[in-house]
Amino acid sequence: MKLAYFDCFSGASGDMILGALVDAGLPLATLQERLALLDVEGYEVNAYPVTKKGLRATKVDVVIPRKDLPARDFRDMREIIEKSGLTPAEKEQGLRIFTRLAEAEARVHDCPVEEIHFHELGALDTLVDVMGAVIGFQALGIGKIVVSPLDVGGGMTEMAHGRLPIPGPATAELLKGAPIYSSGIDKELVTPTGAAILTTYSRTFGPMPRMRVEVVGYGAGGWDLPEKPNLLRLFIGEEVSTLAEAGIPEGYSSDRVTLIETNIDDLNPQVYDYVMERLFDAGALDVTLTPMLMKKGRPAHRLSVIAPPDGADRMLEIIFRETTTLGLRIQQVDRVVLSREEREVTLSFGTVRVKIARRGDTILNVAPEYEDCKKIALQAGIPLREVMEQARRGAERV
Repeated sequence: MKLAYFDCFSGASGDMILGALVDAGLPLATLQERLALLDVEGYEVNAYPVTKKGLRATKVDVVIPRKDLPARDFRDMREIIEKSGLTPAEKEQGLRIFTRLAEAEARVHDCPVEEIHFHELGALDTLVDVMGAVIGFQALGIGKIVVSPLDVGGGMTEMAHGRLPIPGPATAELLKGAPIYSSGIDKELVTPTGAAILTTYSRTFGPMPRMRVEVVGYGAGGWDLPEKPNLLRLFIGEEVSTLAEAGIPEGYSSDRVTLIETNIDDLNPQVYDYVMERLFDAGALDVTLTPMLMKKGRPAHRLSVIAPPDGADRMLEIIFRETTTLGLRIQQVDRVVLSREEREVTLSFGTVRVKIARRGDTILNVAPEYEDCKKIALQAGIPLREVMEQARRGAERV
């Protein structure tokens, strides 16, 4: 099964998705032949190379010579797809995309789904974009899709109902649950069609997953942006599901965590102990402070927090509320770890919890719980290091 990763650094639209698929190896003839099974006339699909900011890409255009075509509603689209000669899987996926498009439009315009007209999107153009993407994913054997955060653009755009903010209401509805941002470009970078295709196929958004890349395709949009190339980048390859495939020897475990960091130079140092305690109570896997010097020789500390992927929001709340920082650096990182277990070791003085780390069957580290050892050392009046050494030896014998 092929894995596809869409890098939406400049948004996404239906024609950009088609361009990326063709650039990644989808034959134009295959796309045209399969689209002909829709049994709809009045359009042409062309593909040609373009250059955006020095990068070569493929531009796919859906050319519709006539401008007086009637608007089609959701029922029309459903009938065209159901009566087509496409495979049942292609029909099902195409209908899922159109249903989400229609439901989004119905919510923002407060009308029944069946009455939604696709005039705003260009009915025929939308049909070709949606079904072309479905055909392309099927032809290239793509079974899983992951999507990056999407740059939606900004400003205002002209629609049938007047000037509306970007992202448009239907696009915003479709992007619920997906990570989005605006780089400040006053253009509509994510269209309803692009949003519907990507969010229907993928419920996974974020950084590039571990994969062995086989091909990279670039689909061009219609804008010539001064800030960056108006391109959609597509990586296709095999998902790397084991550590051995990623080049990591057997015997280790791995996971993905969130790393949050900030540099602070104006906080009372007494506060750090409280902040670290709050973070650990909220589920942080690790919290560290690193002394450092900032500009003009100012002493500071780097606060680093490792959190589970679903716990980042709790960490952000605590750091912003309890420290003086104005910004945080956040990244998803892979972590290679030893398998661990906790045991209780009974000594003549009491019981000590011990963490044991292994690689396979080999013990690589034994760490007695400090607080347990400290309590026994104080009660028995013996050196702390002796208690810890006895705990280590006892754990290794078990």
